[in-house]
Amino acid sequence: MQVLANAAAAAAILLSAFASQAGAADLPDLKGRTIIAVTENAYVPLNFADPKTGEGIGWEYDAFNEIGKRLNAKVEWKLTSWDAMIQAVRDGQFDVGMDGITINDERKQQVDFSDPYMVSEQFMLVRADESRFTDGPSFAAFTDGLVGAQAGTTNFYVAVYSVLDGDEKNPRVKLFDTFGASVQALKAGDVDTVLMDRTSADGYIGAQPGAFKIVGGPLGREEFGFILKKGSDLTAPINAAIASMKADGTIDALNKKWLYDYKSQN
Repeated sequence: MQVLANAAAAAAILLSAFASQAGAADLPDLKGRTIIAVTENAYVPLNFADPKTGEGIGWEYDAFNEIGKRLNAKVEWKLTSWDAMIQAVRDGQFDVGMDGITINDERKQQVDFSDPYMVSEQFMLVRADESRFTDGPSFAAFTDGLVGAQAGTTNFYVAVYSVLDGDEKNPRVKLFDTFGASVQALKAGDVDTVLMDRTSADGYIGAQPGAFKIVGGPLGREEFGFILKKGSDLTAPINAAIASMKADGTIDALNKKWLYDYKSQN
């Protein structure tokens, strides 16, 4: 039975590889063009520094490297801060940016978006021993509670408008330069919750067993996309590659790798 199972698994891998190659043959050929991609390296498990090597790794790295392969393009990686990323891509400093960036109308006025590569909802990450509140309303009523966020992010706006009172200067919102810094502040007890998509929350929970948990239900739905300069000739090829990766199961495989397999190794 085990031999048959192994043979079936091998056949499935070969069929998947063949399907991927066949799909790639139908995609635009960028003829070795170099794509300058930028991220922040602070959004587990989408993009972050490997704690063992310092190398940039994560869902978005794997996904866009695969897009490069399918389009016959080279990907050159750069780093920048979140607050500078959209403007830098808009100005053409980089070809494409990614950092779990939510597609919305305001940002569409500044940059072009690829088709969504991930759908996410916002959740409240708290310390594993938290018992003072259990959801958004009870956190709002817990007047001593502090939420950590980055200014200008979806996490910030959901915290302000969906959990608190709509005042962007509310002193209960503590701002941090990076997403990772806000999570470290949560772990240290300097804030009481950080809002994030389920993907990222699962990554932190898996990477640090016993440190965090999620309370309450989803607070909002969002779609993530790659950002590009307005009118970029890369948008259509990237969309074609994303579609092929959804069709042949590559997106599902990346979700499994980074949301389940990776956390089980840490």
